[in-house]
Amino acid sequence: KNEPPPQKRPPIAPELAKLPSFNVDIRFDTDTPIVLPDSYQTVGRIADALVQATMLPYGFLIVGHIEANGKRENNALLSQRRADAIRDVLVNTFKISSKRLQSVGLGEEQLLDAAHPTAPVNQQIQIMTVVKMPEQSAQPATATSSPSSAKKKPTKKR
Repeated sequence: KNEPPPQKRPPIAPELAKLPSFNVDIRFDTDTPIVLPDSYQTVGRIADALVQATMLPYGFLIVGHIEANGKRENNALLSQRRADAIRDVLVNTFKISSKRLQSVGLGEEQLLDAAHPTAPVNQQIQIMTVVKMPEQSAQPATATSSPSSAKKKPTKKR
């Protein structure tokens, strides 16, 4: 109870502000992680962007935010569940590799508009580029299978 109000709290993950990101206004059913049907087109556009050749080598963090209404603990949980819901839609509906996506909910701890803690802008989801995936995962498999195939063929011909 002696904690400062949301707009005066220091960010819990200030390093996230340094990452390349974009904010997305995805609508959810009130107080739930259920994505409303009119937001599936927006999630589809995110999926389209993530499968572009220039984006394939990268991993992303889906960050859920929520305005400072209600209990702090509930807001943290709901923002995590919403970030997880977006990740699940991208993986299950749009077939984005789960290895490329992580999700985290910041609740009201790192408001997008700290001056207005109950503003709708604080409900947004952020997509952040967090890591370039190792290129080795694709190349060794190809390189390994080619020599193996070549070795097997002469063996079979003998």
